[in-house]
Amino acid sequence: MLNAMRRGVTFVLYQLTLMLGILMMPVALFARRLGVSLPVGRLVEAAGTAYERAKSRKHARVN
Repeated sequence: MLNAMRRGVTFVLYQLTLMLGILMMPVALFARRLGVSLPVGRLVEAAGTAYERAKSRKHARVN
């Protein structure tokens, strides 16, 4: 039960970071013109990795 909640929360956080990345796209493009790089891509990648780990833990316990 706790693992299912953790996996669900991780999935929601991953979806929120994807939404944040999409919403921040104009800001990131403008910042790139100014020579500044925003770490939004790394944030989305880290959230995706966390979700994949949570998902693989479920499969490891089932098998």
